[in-house]
Amino acid sequence: MLRLFLVEDEFVVREGIKNNINWSSEGFEFCGDAPDGELAYPLILSERPDIIITDIRMPFMDGLELSRLVKKELPGSKIIIISGHEEFGLAREALKIGVTEYLLKPISAAELLKAVKHVGNQLIAERIEKENYERYRNEIEGYEMDTRRRFFDEMVEGKISPAEILERGKELRIELGAQYYQIILFKYNNTVGAEVDTDELTMLSQELNQINSRYPKIILFDRALEGSAFIIKADTLEQLALTRKEFLAQVRNVMARYQEVRYFGGIGTPVSRLKHLRESFETAARAFSHRFILDRCDILDYENLAVLMEFELDASMQKVQQLESMDSKRAELFLRNGEASEIKFFVEEIFKVFTGVGEKSVLLRQYFVLNIYITVINFIKDMGMTKVLEAEPFKGQELMKDVITDVKKAKDYVERIITTAIETRDVLRTNRYRKVIEKAKEFINNHYKDDTLSLNEVAAYVNFSPSHFSAVFSREAGKSFIRYLTDLRIKKAKELLKCSDMLCQDVSIAVGYKDPHYFSYLFKKTCNCSPVQYRAERKQEDSLKTLQSPFQKSD
Repeated sequence: MLRLFLVEDEFVVREGIKNNINWSSEGFEFCGDAPDGELAYPLILSERPDIIITDIRMPFMDGLELSRLVKKELPGSKIIIISGHEEFGLAREALKIGVTEYLLKPISAAELLKAVKHVGNQLIAERIEKENYERYRNEIEGYEMDTRRRFFDEMVEGKISPAEILERGKELRIELGAQYYQIILFKYNNTVGAEVDTDELTMLSQELNQINSRYPKIILFDRALEGSAFIIKADTLEQLALTRKEFLAQVRNVMARYQEVRYFGGIGTPVSRLKHLRESFETAARAFSHRFILDRCDILDYENLAVLMEFELDASMQKVQQLESMDSKRAELFLRNGEASEIKFFVEEIFKVFTGVGEKSVLLRQYFVLNIYITVINFIKDMGMTKVLEAEPFKGQELMKDVITDVKKAKDYVERIITTAIETRDVLRTNRYRKVIEKAKEFINNHYKDDTLSLNEVAAYVNFSPSHFSAVFSREAGKSFIRYLTDLRIKKAKELLKCSDMLCQDVSIAVGYKDPHYFSYLFKKTCNCSPVQYRAERKQEDSLKTLQSPFQKSD
């Protein structure tokens, strides 16, 4: 129900407007009145009405001055001025201020009600449009975020050429031209055992985004469950180092205020060509994998790892008695949260610490490997997958007689058993969530025509929190929720454009988009052509097939 406030200096007129119309039955709540602008202003700020009806000529503060003040504080409110003066100057001033309606006295109750209803409908339409814009904006941002994520993966995996990188970057409004590049991987989450409010994590995310926005030479890529990636670009190595130093100093300052949040980052080597981004990524990933080795928050530079690990090695040599608990903790943390792509880096780093302590000691090597072996065994048992332990590489004889003979064999063996455990974990996780994802997809397929369908609604349907569902869906479906929904709607739209004579605006509504302009924008973004062009091209293809068919040889 829209709220209405009246400002009128004539008592009889004011009472007539209040009492001669049954405002509540017409869908309006009469929330207050005042005899002049000066008295009305504080009441309006307090009540925050949707529509204000005001006389133009009043003592102390007239309607124009009141309107000017109200529009500054409540820009979304609608103002109707009632004037006994048919002066063009007054009407023009009212329009400049942002007054919605300018009515002349005398005016009947029916005419006033008609004007108020018109303004009310206008206000409702604007709010709906704003809500739709916000929702569509979130959809576009979600879709683009997913597209950027795929683009980043293809860049660092070396799947696309430098020319393709630059071309696709421009399509995503990412300018990648520079002399030097450097990748930073970064992730934060709750400290084990600590509870951090969701709003607090949202604030942290916003602060980090604000820092990033100050650096146009730093490009952010969201990597979903794997955290974030930053590509720093510069024209000289000195500029690259300076930008990185300033940026990370601000990131560390922000993170220091969130004591219950653990963070870690890895800095890759600088490279001078786009085709070498893979090298910067791999070295960043190697540094990033130390989050499972070092029990602290840090952002490590790959180029400083040798010095750092030598220091850590000295510390380990002083704490041989703590080796068992240290390695079990590191291995267990990696088994729970590590990625398959990080196994090699992780094993190499934990063996660096070990080899310094007792590289030539077969007994210590056996102790070290056996400790990790037991941790892996317990992890697999906790998952309820004991059958895995009946096969290679879980054989005690191999472990005792062959693996410990040299460091390389020990390292290879540890890599194999950790790989087996993580593959088992991922299969189990996929099986566990498969039914949930299938159920979610079925719900989406049945409700994609509903323009209000949202991630929150689907998450509630499968009894997941929105954040958990979003992460699980992205990982298991291979694309974000918004991308899956968009791809489905565009696919259905293509079918309708090809096989029916429906108008494009009707196709838009049929696949879940109330706004045909947004539908056309999204269609062109995903298909590189408008709906009209797509239909014309399909019809042309069908016509060519029809013309060619009589000349085709029969079997």
